[in-house]
Amino acid sequence: MPSNLLAPHFFIRSLRVLDLSGNSINGQILALGLGNLSNLVHLDLSWNSINGQIPALGLGNLNNLVHLDLSWNRFNGSIPPQLFMLRHLRYLDLGLKMLEGSLSPKVGSLQDLRMLNLSSNLLSGELPKKIGNLTKLQQLSIWSSKLSNAIPSSISYLRELEELDLSDNALSMEIPTGIGNLSNLSSLSLGTNKLTGGVPAWMQKLNKLDSLDLEGNLLIGEIPFWLFDFKDLQALYLGGNHLTWNNNMKIVPKCTLSGLSLKSCDLQREIPEWISSQTNLSSLDQSNNRLHGPFPQWLAKINFLHLILLSGNIFPVFDCQPNLLSADFSSNQFSGEVPTTFPIDIEILFLGGNKFSGILPSNLTKLRNLRRLELKDNDISGELPKFLFQISSLQVLNLRNNSLQGSIPKTISNLKNLQILDLSSNNLIGETLEEFANLTGMFGAPYLPLIIVADILISFKSYSNNSEGNELVVNWKKLKQRLLSNNLGMLFLLDLSNNQLSSEIPASLGTLKALKMFNLSFNKLFGKIPASLGDLQNVEGLDLSHNKLFGQIPITFTKLQQLTTLDVSNNQLTGQIPVSGQMNTMANPNF
Repeated sequence: MPSNLLAPHFFIRSLRVLDLSGNSINGQILALGLGNLSNLVHLDLSWNSINGQIPALGLGNLNNLVHLDLSWNRFNGSIPPQLFMLRHLRYLDLGLKMLEGSLSPKVGSLQDLRMLNLSSNLLSGELPKKIGNLTKLQQLSIWSSKLSNAIPSSISYLRELEELDLSDNALSMEIPTGIGNLSNLSSLSLGTNKLTGGVPAWMQKLNKLDSLDLEGNLLIGEIPFWLFDFKDLQALYLGGNHLTWNNNMKIVPKCTLSGLSLKSCDLQREIPEWISSQTNLSSLDQSNNRLHGPFPQWLAKINFLHLILLSGNIFPVFDCQPNLLSADFSSNQFSGEVPTTFPIDIEILFLGGNKFSGILPSNLTKLRNLRRLELKDNDISGELPKFLFQISSLQVLNLRNNSLQGSIPKTISNLKNLQILDLSSNNLIGETLEEFANLTGMFGAPYLPLIIVADILISFKSYSNNSEGNELVVNWKKLKQRLLSNNLGMLFLLDLSNNQLSSEIPASLGTLKALKMFNLSFNKLFGKIPASLGDLQNVEGLDLSHNKLFGQIPITFTKLQQLTTLDVSNNQLTGQIPVSGQMNTMANPNF
């Protein structure tokens, strides 16, 4: 709905509550019109597609505003200073936008605030000391931004605070001791920063804590066992630091955990038996340790376990739990045929970096809800089976670096939801690539509906900010790149490199307009580069090198405004290199 259709609302000067959330409103909001609503107490424009800057002058007139929610839109620019003059505000949500600049110390003027959410923006600089003026604040969320330097000690004045989430920033120094005085704190999330020191002993005073996330920092020392004495603790994420587990200690937890991450904590021998007491456990990350031995039988009795991450250990024998929705068993020493003893409702499955061999089993088709399947870096052989492409729910399929051979079945076009396909470094042959032009999931612009992006963000953030299962590794722009899952909804990649494909590049591939990376290098492709590849409006990396292509580089490549890496080397191309548009500004061309 165009935003100009809102104009009639702006003449209802008696209006006190205006909720237009979730209406697909697009365009900009007229500041003058909004400023007419001087009696407004509650304004909710969330879950739309409103763009441009936040209407500063209009909001500045809403002196009676108590509740303001502009989240889940496409606003850009900085937070207008007029916003900090709305002294009656109790609820302010500006999350999940593209706001940039620093957070002004004037935020301390909003002394009636109970909830402040500025998450998932581009805010940089320090968290201002004036944040300590918000003494009535109960929830403070500024996760996934670019905040840096130390957490200010003034945060200790927020005695009413129940939830503090500053995760996924670049905060440094030690965790301030004043947080130990926040006796009402139930959720503390400081994961994915650069915090140093150990797990501070003063945390024992936070006896209402039910969620603690310190994942992915630079913390050192031994993991204190008093953490398991919090009776209300449900989520504990400590992995990805330099913390170590005392493998000789035995504990009897007083808590009942639903989420636990001890990734890279030097766990040794078998999976600790005390975990068997955690019967409500739904996510478990013990990846990148030195665990070995058989899978314990008690693990199968944890009925709620939906996510298990055990990559980077040395388990020789494979087993699986009956209720899993997500599983990462990559980088172990599993061998034999690819197992199929997974629950039929599993959605995410990582089996890469093992020693699996033989052909792909037909029982994989029973996994009717599978969205991500990764079997890279094994020794799987045989042809690509047609039945694999009956799993219509697949969004990510990674079979890179195996021993697959034969042609690519035309039924691959059945995968209408596919966003990322990596078949590189196999022995696949083929005299046509036309079937890839039917991957309709790669047609559209890479911008998912906000409800889907929200699902991705929330589901992955809920168990771990920095676990291996949270990432997808692809060959992108000549390097191995780790892509976080909260970005997968906007990434579309097709990699067929290092095979034996021998055909022309069909013009129809220009319809894959959502592609961010397209790699056909190291094959036997011939003919001219089709001008239609200039229609790949979102492509950032295009690699056609090491083939037998001839003719000229199409002038249409100058239309590729997102292109940063182009490699057409080691072909038989002639003529002039196009010199206008993006071709002039690329940082990394290779002709």
